[in-house]
This record gives sequence, C-alpha cells and structure tokens, in this order.
Amino acid sequence: MSQILPLSAEKRAGAGTGAARATRRSGSVPGIVYGGGEDPETVAVELAALKKAVGTGKFLSTLYELDIAGAKTRVIPRAVQFHPVTDVPLHVDFLRLKEGATIVVAVPVRFHNEGISPGLKRGGVLNIVRHEVDLVCPVDLIPDHLDIDLAEADVNDSIHISAVALPEGVRPTITDRDFTIATIVAPSLLKSEEAASEAAAETAAAETPSTEAKS
Repeated sequence: MSQILPLSAEKRAGAGTGAARATRRSGSVPGIVYGGGEDPETVAVELAALKKAVGTGKFLSTLYELDIAGAKTRVIPRAVQFHPVTDVPLHVDFLRLKEGATIVVAVPVRFHNEGISPGLKRGGVLNIVRHEVDLVCPVDLIPDHLDIDLAEADVNDSIHISAVALPEGVRPTITDRDFTIATIVAPSLLKSEEAASEAAAETAAAETPSTEAKS
C-alpha cells in the first residue's frame, strides 16, 4: 500500500498572479488545498522539496501528510503546472482526503520475470498497452504499483486486468470489459518463419495424393 509521506507547507497570504509570483521569488511554489468539505486553502511549498517529490515519478499517486503551520492534513496531489521551457514547478493542487473516502488514482504497472518469459526468450517483444491503470481505491488502500508476472507469458499472449490481483476494495474504473495491459508480440523474423511454415504445410497438403477410391 502507499506510504503516507510528510511534506511541509506554509500558509500563503493572498491569491492571484501577483501573490503567486511573490511566492516563487521567495523560493517556494504556490499551491492550493481543496476538497474534504472544507474551504480551499492557499499554501506555499518549498521548491526543492517539491522537485524531489515530483522526481520520484509517482507524485500524483502518493499520499502526503501536509504540515501547514503545525496542522496536519492528509492529501494527494492532483495536478502540477510546469514552466514550458525550464520544467520548474509553477503551481500544485492538493486534494484533502477524509477517512473512509475513495479516490481515482493512476497506479503504475511493473513487470517481473522478463528473463524467464518463454515469449521474450524466443525474441518476442513486450508491448505495454497501459503503463498505468486507473483504479478506484479507498484512501488507505492505494497500491504503490500493480505487479505483472511474465514467467509464463509466450508469444501472442495478452495480459488482461483480470490476471492482476487487486487489493480488497480496489477496482478498475473500466468495468465493462477485461481490458489489455500488455501483449507479447512476435518479432518480424519469427513471424516470417511461422508464415513460411504455414505456406510449406499448405503446399504439402495440396501435393498429397487423394486417398479416395478412384472410379
């Protein structure tokens, strides 16, 4: 399950473009905390701390305990705006999470046992259809990632969501089909060999004399 990580923030006085620019000049990133049946609250997060959190690659699926002047609130990041040239974070949005609430989270997929996969050992290629899966999760049961075992995956096999063990109470947002997460695709050489084998078999069948009695 997802860990709840600490993150410090300060109350931010004022809103609007001018206040946001002043916050950035001070070395922090303006943000807002909303939801949970409470009024939105403007905050400022230290730039270095935010860049480190974003750099993990799973910022938007990680729970944080936001410490705002000693008041601690459980949140999950919902959006980060970046500078179009420098990629420096410019603004961050946090959603308050109340106990017992559910939330939609994009959870990353991890693949294991590639080295012993029959399909990959034959030269097949892992075609990842979904690097993340949107899940409806209780706030206390958000998975860090989904594990996909490729130990028995062969060429032309497909891995569907039904093959993934989800924690109790967690479900995919897509419920009307057993959607594909990844496939093992045959390489061009293997496809050519299979096509040649099929063609040879058809030729041999066509040249085999009929066993029916002649009139």
